[in-house]
Amino acid sequence: MTTYDDRASLTDLTTTAERVRRSVEGVIEGKPEVVRLSLTVLLAEGHLLIEDVPGVGKTMLAKALARSIDCSVRRIQFTPDLLPSDITGVSIFDQQRRDFEFKPGAIFAQIVIGDEINRASPKTQSALLESMEERQVTIDGQTYELPDPFMVVATQNPVEMEGTYPLPEAQRDRFMARVSIGYPSPEAELQMLDVHGGVSPLDDLQPVAHAHDIVKLIDAVRTVHVADSVRRYAVELVGATRNHPDLRLGASPRATLHLLRASKASAALSGRDYALPDDVQALATAVLAHRLLPTAQAQLNRRTAEQVVLEILQRTPVPTSAGGTAADVRSQHLPGRPAYGQQQPGARRL
Repeated sequence: MTTYDDRASLTDLTTTAERVRRSVEGVIEGKPEVVRLSLTVLLAEGHLLIEDVPGVGKTMLAKALARSIDCSVRRIQFTPDLLPSDITGVSIFDQQRRDFEFKPGAIFAQIVIGDEINRASPKTQSALLESMEERQVTIDGQTYELPDPFMVVATQNPVEMEGTYPLPEAQRDRFMARVSIGYPSPEAELQMLDVHGGVSPLDDLQPVAHAHDIVKLIDAVRTVHVADSVRRYAVELVGATRNHPDLRLGASPRATLHLLRASKASAALSGRDYALPDDVQALATAVLAHRLLPTAQAQLNRRTAEQVVLEILQRTPVPTSAGGTAADVRSQHLPGRPAYGQQQPGARRL
């Protein structure tokens, strides 16, 4: 276990995260918010779901993040004939030893890239459930721990695309956030043609951080302070999804935990050792929307989960340092911390 003395300072965190960010942005150009969200999920010990149409760089983003860190990486190409044992592993009888030997599956890596996850059957998709939540795999009654850090970066095409299966609710709930890359701007697309017209941008990508560095940064994120009013704000946002008339399935308590963890990571990336309501607001759509199921009537009215989250954000009172429902965010920071909205001294903002 990492001791307190081994934990990275905020300056170390922002410096290392800056290197990783620049490395990934060298491949995924013109999408800084997507790269930042990917780093946020990594440092919050979460898993990332990248959903978009083919050809916009979903797999490239996953590979760029993995290659920027010196760690073990495995790629799983999800297909209709993929078996659960291909992911988790299988016990094979050894004739010479006259005993069963466990052959680890592709899930045994620090960063696992699940390409086109919704092209596999729901049964195969469910093979990831235990590993994503408990960071372990159980085969034939024997439990095997997964390495640290551990992150699943999965890509999927929209459900309307041919040959896709919808992710089960339990599977979607285990992804901390969902992001859509979108099409690049004309300027970014022209730059892509100039820089990467003849070679893959991944060819020259070298690791800029070690897995051990990421573990220390994760420990540093855990120490980020969250005021009671900010916690209540996150709970109110998630709770509002459970009673919304346009939703037949709201967000789970796991979503609240994911929103809080992601907010702490976002605060650390901004050079702060305390989270603000702004962190919660900025991440609410990415963390909550993919877990929500609109009602049939809402779908007929073309109401999306993202629109519902934005509506909830607009009508939920935001904690402020001015008092009222805020419980005074500023006064709840630990002694010696900067005032509300100020940057941590000596830390760099990404």
